[in-house]
Order: sequence, then C-alpha cells, then structure tokens
Amino acid sequence: MKNPIILLIVLLCYAFASFGQEIPSKEYSSNYEQVMKRTQWWREARFGMFIHFGAYAVPARGEWVKSNENQTTETYQKYVDEFNPRDFNAKAWAKTAKSAGMKYAVLTAKHHDGFCMFDSKLTDYKLSKNFGGRDLVREFLDAFREEGLKVGLYYSLIDWHHPDYPNVGNHPQRDDKDYGKRTFNWDNYLKYMHGQVEELVKNYGKLDIMWFDYSFDNYSGEKWGATELVSMIRKYQPDIILDNRLTVNEGTSSKQRILKTVGDFESPEQGIPDAPLIDKYNNPLPWETCLTLNGGWGYTEQDHNWKSPELIIQTLVNCVSKNGNLLLNVGPNSRGIIPQESVDILIEVGKWMAMNGESVYGCGASNLLKPDWGRYTQKGNTIYAHWMNPNLGQLNAKGIDGNQVRNIYLLKSGGELSFQKSWWGNNEPGNLFITVGSSPQKPVEYDTVVKIEMK
Repeated sequence: MKNPIILLIVLLCYAFASFGQEIPSKEYSSNYEQVMKRTQWWREARFGMFIHFGAYAVPARGEWVKSNENQTTETYQKYVDEFNPRDFNAKAWAKTAKSAGMKYAVLTAKHHDGFCMFDSKLTDYKLSKNFGGRDLVREFLDAFREEGLKVGLYYSLIDWHHPDYPNVGNHPQRDDKDYGKRTFNWDNYLKYMHGQVEELVKNYGKLDIMWFDYSFDNYSGEKWGATELVSMIRKYQPDIILDNRLTVNEGTSSKQRILKTVGDFESPEQGIPDAPLIDKYNNPLPWETCLTLNGGWGYTEQDHNWKSPELIIQTLVNCVSKNGNLLLNVGPNSRGIIPQESVDILIEVGKWMAMNGESVYGCGASNLLKPDWGRYTQKGNTIYAHWMNPNLGQLNAKGIDGNQVRNIYLLKSGGELSFQKSWWGNNEPGNLFITVGSSPQKPVEYDTVVKIEMK
C-alpha cells in the first residue's frame, strides 16, 4: 500500500475497532483452548445426574443438618452408627440415570460432614467400616461405567469433622468460643485433604469429573493449595474436568469473568443464567446448573415439593439453549433407595428424551431471538424449535430465511410439516410460519420439537 494517507486511515480503523477491548494473553488463550478440548464430550452430553448420599440421610433433614442444628461430632455420631444402606444397588441407580437420558453422573464421595463414602486409608470415619468392607464409591463407578455413562466424584473442601479444620464459615461450632480456642493445624488438614483427593484420582480408575465444593471469604484458591492440588490431579487424570469452586467467582458480569487454570466450568446453583456465559474477552464459557428435584440435596423425609417433569424438561432445554448443562440431583434414603417420586419424574423425562434427545445432545445456543412460544437449540445447520408455551395458530420461527430451509419435520415422528413465509398480509422479511395443526394443544407433552434443516 503506497499511499500513506490510506495506510493511516486503515491503521486508525484498526485502532478504533480494538479500542476498549482487552486482548487475552497467550497463556490465557492456551488454557482456554485446553479447557474447551477437555470439556467437549461434556458439552455434548448436556445432561447428568447428581447424587447426594451420606449419613445425613438418617436424620433425613438434608445434608446441612449438622450445621443447621449446631450438632457436635458426638451428637452426630448416632446417625453415622445407624447408617447402613442395606438396599443400595449401584446397578439400579445406573439404569435409572441411563433411562432418563443422562450421560454422566457425579456422586458425593465426601460431603461437608467429613464422612467418607469411599474406603479412605487416611481415616476410620467412613462407610466401609460398617458396611462389610464394601466401597460404595467403587461400586457406583463400576456400575455407571458399565452402562456407558461418564463418571465423576464430588469432594467437599470443607470438613466439619476433622480436628484441624477450624470453626469458620458454616461450621456447626462456629459460635462456640471454647471450640475456637483449640489449636488448629491448617497444614495438617491440607495434607489430609490433598491425600484423600489423591486416593480418589489414583485408585479408582478413570474419572471424568471432579466436583469440588466450595470456597468462601478467604478460604479460596491457594488457601486450599489449589495450584498444587490441580497439578497432582492432572498427573493421574490428565483429561479430567473440574468445576470452578476451588475459587470464589471473580465477577458476576461478562466484563469480569475469566477462566482460571484451577477450574474448567462454572457451576450456578438452583437457577439458570439469563444468557450464555462469556468471559471478559467475549469467549463462551462452559457452565452447568445443578438443580434439586425437590427442595433439598440430601434426602429430606418431609420435603414433597417435587418439580414436575415438564419443568425439568423445559429447564434442561433452557440450559442447552444458552450453551449450558443440567446436573439434576437425587437424594437416596438411608437404605440406599432413590425415592419413588424422583424415579417417576425421571421416567417421564426419559420418555421425552427418547423421542427428542437429538435436540439436546451436542446442541447449543442459536442466534435467533427467543420466541414467545418456547426456545431454540441448534446443532450445525439444524435448528430445533421447542414449542413449550400455549400458542394459537402457526409457529412463527422469526429470523429464519424461508428460502434457505431444506426441510421441516416434527421430531417425534419425522413427519414433514408445511410452512409459509407470510400469513394474513404479514409479508415482512424473516417470517417463517410453520403449520403445526389446528389444535392449541401440543402434539408432544411438555415440549414439542420441530426440526428445521437449513441449506
């Protein structure tokens, strides 16, 4: 380019275009690429089962009962002694998850109460001691792998039982001044915690997910020895993916979010983001909403506030339409049985997934605006229109160029649906009126999916 004025104009245009946009470092970009590669299978799977199971199933008032009721280790011991899940059947759990259309599962290996569901060699505070030597975590992993499901383990960074874990945060003895006068050896606790994680990643075969919970206040990041911990984990499990709870979220908006080296995905709880999550460089972030089927994670005897199959299905689609996953929880009772109410809901979800799973697996967000009648998911050149809400007349898939449509089908049957680009004088560009019949009732309960193949 010989004209210096033109060259100056071009340079100024580039400068203005990049003004105010922070550019990621090479290190950040490299980590981002590795995360997206590791999480590819998970982002295609989209739907998993969370299982909260432990001695807290005996009092049946949720997994936080020890904290909520300020119970001491001595008073909580009666539940540990009583805990004997004699009807536990890992294969039955696995079949339930698979039939629901789930592709992976995460089990609590140790929750905040410190009681271990695996046969840790670092403590006697474990189920195997009173369970005939059986290692429930190993049985879970074997059964779910046998069904072709990916497997993960939840491990609590917090431990209300360990003598060197101080009475901070939501510790049951947080208000006990005498307890607080004890001498706590934090390094000793870290050695124990890191050692247990090493047992899990070293001795239990290939793990696909490690789900840590949780950081708070100053108990975050390097307080847990996060860099060293993750380095050790990846030595044994190079492809494992980690949630982001080794650290506290850096920000709550896209201008602040970054992807750290000690976590591969964000983990919103009991809610769904309003839009796909992105980092401050405008890159999409992997994320997963964890959700309870009733009000609690651990088994709660008197909680009958069950979510409907329709809400679960539409929540799953909502997540996928924003590039997210859904990790749906079950809380088995003290005998090791998933409540029948949970099973019944999952059976209905599974029926829908058997017909419409194509619109979930491997799908993500569409650039189309959300319609009044539902949501969109998309995979390549195929758009899936999810008719969820009451609707009169045709579905207007606004924003789709009718000239670029190859075929439109009802996903449940593969039957062709007709469409037109105008209706009742509405000839505006971008209209696509899909004929779904004269009845205002959806032909598929909960969510009717229309498959739109583009050229």
